[in-house]
Amino acid sequence: MSFKSAVHFRGKILPVIFLLALSCPRFARSENSVRYKFQSWQEDAGRIRVDAHYAMIESDLPAETKLKLVGLVDAIAGATPNGQPVQPGDSAVPLTDLTDRRKAWSLDVSRPFGRIQTALTYAQSRESDYVSKAWALNTLTDFNQKNTTLLIGFAQADDDVTAKVLGTARAKKSTDLVIGVTQLLSPRASVTLNLTRGDIDGYQSDPYKVIQKNTEVVPGFFLPLTYAENRPKDRRKWILFVSANLAFPDLEGAMEASYRGFHDDWGTDSHTFAVEWFQSLGRGVTVRPLVRFYRQSAADFYRLSLDGSSIVPGPAAQGHAPYFSADYRLSKMDTWTAGLKAVWSVIPGTLTIDAAYERYTMEGRDGVTSASAYADADVFTTGLQFAW
Repeated sequence: MSFKSAVHFRGKILPVIFLLALSCPRFARSENSVRYKFQSWQEDAGRIRVDAHYAMIESDLPAETKLKLVGLVDAIAGATPNGQPVQPGDSAVPLTDLTDRRKAWSLDVSRPFGRIQTALTYAQSRESDYVSKAWALNTLTDFNQKNTTLLIGFAQADDDVTAKVLGTARAKKSTDLVIGVTQLLSPRASVTLNLTRGDIDGYQSDPYKVIQKNTEVVPGFFLPLTYAENRPKDRRKWILFVSANLAFPDLEGAMEASYRGFHDDWGTDSHTFAVEWFQSLGRGVTVRPLVRFYRQSAADFYRLSLDGSSIVPGPAAQGHAPYFSADYRLSKMDTWTAGLKAVWSVIPGTLTIDAAYERYTMEGRDGVTSASAYADADVFTTGLQFAW
């Protein structure tokens, strides 16, 4: 699991879990296993660091039932832009220090009903300022002598933003529906097409992000005051995911290429292209190089400040127009990820270890947002699995 979303969108770990669950073309393998992973996300210049510990237990139960329990604990510390532009005399955007600890878990129970595989998931995530409870139901139905698989999934999350700066907790509800098809083209090739519709209603501003405006405090005297950002309380999104898997037996390798398109009614469009190569080196060792490119347009209400506008901001986010945010994560930008993962089956079918390194870079494309707002990062991952 990647923690990029966890770093840049705090409090969002449950939607990430469900996105992974809903886009998965197959359910857990038929075996008992215990897995542990450690991942460290480290932004350059001492910005944000996230150290995460992830464990999973899978077990076969009677009546072809499978149980999967996942637990996650991570610690977040460092500094992140607060939304103010570069101040006179400075060379970088102002940063705000933050520390937090997240604990999350999910329970997944799956079993077949005829030719329909069904999985029910419940999950919780808790931080000092964010609580999320969610569930998901997925079904996979085989057709055409198991050469075609239909995916239908539904997920819902109920979140509470409990940051002290808000005074009272703010609620948010998310629902996602996914429909997809996986088609086996030959013994060496398959394609997957998934379409997801998501709706989010409730508080969606970041309570720690501000926007600046030179405000006249007395006639003829202005001060650069800051105000809470104000995002819409409704968001409608569409996600298209397409992937192709090709095996090359002569090379003892396989390739997965994918595209993910995103659109929402905030005016944000994004495109993600990824290519992974899985190469067997013999003696139970497999390596996987990865390249991923992401391009995003800016939200309609993204701006560096409120200077020159007629907007009179309120003391807190209202969720209705006019909308405004100086959060660089909503700006026009590109990101690149390149990495390498190695997996060693120490005892085939029983003991496996893995390690990975990825380099993540961000770059703004609007020509106005300071380059200092964007952060590059190193991502280190190690894992261990024991199966029986």
